[in-house]
Amino acid sequence: MRERTLERVRKLLAKAERTDNEHERATFMAAASALMARHGIDSLPPAGTRQTPGDRIVTLPNPWAREKARLVSLVAQAVRCRPLLVGRGESGGQRVHVFGFAADLERADLLATSLLLQMATGLARVRVPGEVTSVRAYRRSWLLGFTDEVYRLLCAAESRAEETVGTGAALVLADRRAEVERVVAAHYPNIRVSVPRTSGTGYRDGVAAGRRADLGRTGMPTATAPELTGG
Repeated sequence: MRERTLERVRKLLAKAERTDNEHERATFMAAASALMARHGIDSLPPAGTRQTPGDRIVTLPNPWAREKARLVSLVAQAVRCRPLLVGRGESGGQRVHVFGFAADLERADLLATSLLLQMATGLARVRVPGEVTSVRAYRRSWLLGFTDEVYRLLCAAESRAEETVGTGAALVLADRRAEVERVVAAHYPNIRVSVPRTSGTGYRDGVAAGRRADLGRTGMPTATAPELTGG
């Protein structure tokens, strides 16, 4: 059933990618995100089953490396993983260390891959308003707005799915969150939180684009789309 659910998600997202109709795209996105959240609940083991959180490190290349890393981090956080920005990779860029249980890491992988590509496509379509004095600042704010709106939509879908579970499943979710936090604390006893600054219409336009995002495709990307490789 779980693989069947994921296949339904992939098909919905493929339809969303093919349509130019924004209303259709929003409908497919909503259905796919709801199914993905439901998949996360259905993947929970029975109460009392012992599992160990895993982890993976994702390296996001320059340019826009910090903005890409923020997208990966917030997507992971929305699907019950725990991300940490852990600095630069050997060839530059940014590294994100993501902790979570296997099913949630899989969901984070699938969603982040799709949304990185969608963010690149959206950025390519951006027409910077003539009154903007700094194109790069506008584009950065757009990327942050896109990411924050995607995060809000994913969190809403996860919350709706969690509202349907019984007391036993709710306790399992709480235990899993605590277990992930214990593993993170063992790796990183001193954690510092930073919040990026945003401004202007670029952020608002990015939020609007995030609402139209489609949550698709599998596997982390091996190459970066052209629109995210130039300032």
